[in-house]
Amino acid sequence: MKKLYIYITIVLLGFIIKSCQDIDDLNENPNNVSETHPQLLLTEISAEAFQVGGTSPLYASRMLIQTGEENDYQYFKWGNGNFDNFNNLRQVTKMIEEAERIGSSNYIAIGKFYRAYYFYQLTLRFGNIPYSEALMGESASTYQPAYDPQEAVFEGIINELDEAASLIEKEVAIEGDIIYGGDASQWLKLINSYELKILMTLSGKTAAGSINIADKFNEVYNRGAIINSLSDNAQLVFEDQQDSRYTEFNSSSYGSSMYMSSTYIDLLQNLEDPRLFIVAEQTSSAASAGLSVNDFESYNGGSPTENYSVINETLVADGNISKVNARYYTDPTTEPHTILSYWEIEFIMAEAAVRGWISTDASIHFANAVAASFEFYRTYAEDYSEYLSDDVINNYLNQPEVSFQGSQEEKLKTILTQKYIPSFLQGGWTQYYNYLRTGYPEFEHRSGETPPTRFVYPTDEYNNNTANLEDAINSQFGGNDGIRQTPWWLR
Repeated sequence: MKKLYIYITIVLLGFIIKSCQDIDDLNENPNNVSETHPQLLLTEISAEAFQVGGTSPLYASRMLIQTGEENDYQYFKWGNGNFDNFNNLRQVTKMIEEAERIGSSNYIAIGKFYRAYYFYQLTLRFGNIPYSEALMGESASTYQPAYDPQEAVFEGIINELDEAASLIEKEVAIEGDIIYGGDASQWLKLINSYELKILMTLSGKTAAGSINIADKFNEVYNRGAIINSLSDNAQLVFEDQQDSRYTEFNSSSYGSSMYMSSTYIDLLQNLEDPRLFIVAEQTSSAASAGLSVNDFESYNGGSPTENYSVINETLVADGNISKVNARYYTDPTTEPHTILSYWEIEFIMAEAAVRGWISTDASIHFANAVAASFEFYRTYAEDYSEYLSDDVINNYLNQPEVSFQGSQEEKLKTILTQKYIPSFLQGGWTQYYNYLRTGYPEFEHRSGETPPTRFVYPTDEYNNNTANLEDAINSQFGGNDGIRQTPWWLR
């Protein structure tokens, strides 16, 4: 794995140089104000896109619980989302414009990837979103964009990734690339692999517009340029430097009232999965009793449906609940953050093989995925590497609860359950969407508080784009902008 750096200082220097132009030149030629090399924008865009997505999806995905107050994500009570990703898309738009100005197809291709990446997140969060008219305020004075149907958004971003793949010039280095060190062939693997991820999201659909989902998946898979090792991970490696440290480093929330959920802890205990030691701390009572780190009985979680005060008065008071492993908030570099990993792609291909979309051995993809997750932690959580040997991996894969056998549905459950485990502080909301799509693994919830399927549209849209927003809500949900309304991709 290449050792990569976040060149924030380069970005800042580029903007400083631009800001110091002679004022007379700016008045005479105002178009120069907006010109910069796309490599400077790429650095900034990548540094932002690859940050850890915070703890909200971990509460929703039954990995964390809160004991200091009622957490909206834990109890499935969230409301409005935001359109902040459109701010990131504006930077992407600018990078594409600058790439077109200098005639660089690689920066255009990466721009299209980031467009797909952000629009994918936005449409999963809400449903219909501005897409075809989005980001046209400067170019076409379109400040109140219409909302595109979700099906059209998916069709559009799949086509954009096709276009991106066709534009990559593998022999041309990409400057300002903090993810793959300028290797365009690696970006091609990411583009194709991310398209597979999006297509698998639509496993419940036959088509998105003119695109047949299974056929397109098979087509992209057979292009051959796919993430196929840990060295291909789309990940940001953190450095112990200002603005380059692990996103959760020094976060105070981990040291207070945040604890591990029983859903996650129980699963790893039942499987005797040593990744438990990597993501969680022993309970304080177990540590006081001198139990070893690799004693599965040293760990315990709290019910995500129990009242937070009850957990606080019982498990917390008795020292019988695990916190998040301290390495996540005390180590400034800890593990890289991935937006698409080798193990996730192998799980996706295992699922595709089980569904009959590709003609490969699902069990091999599955075993590759599990082993890759162990190997990732063995590399980046070195203090625990003794618990992750090849023998441990083989024994783990051979136990009945993990062995790849049974009906199609049983195999899908095994794949999705194992896909869930390494998603701790990796991949943002991906795991929650996998649950909505498949129902695996099962998430405990209170009666009447079923898992939400979306977020309420942002308040700003109600105020500034009222007519188009109302049309979107009426066309999708009969006028009800609720968190449990079913968007197109889940129908």
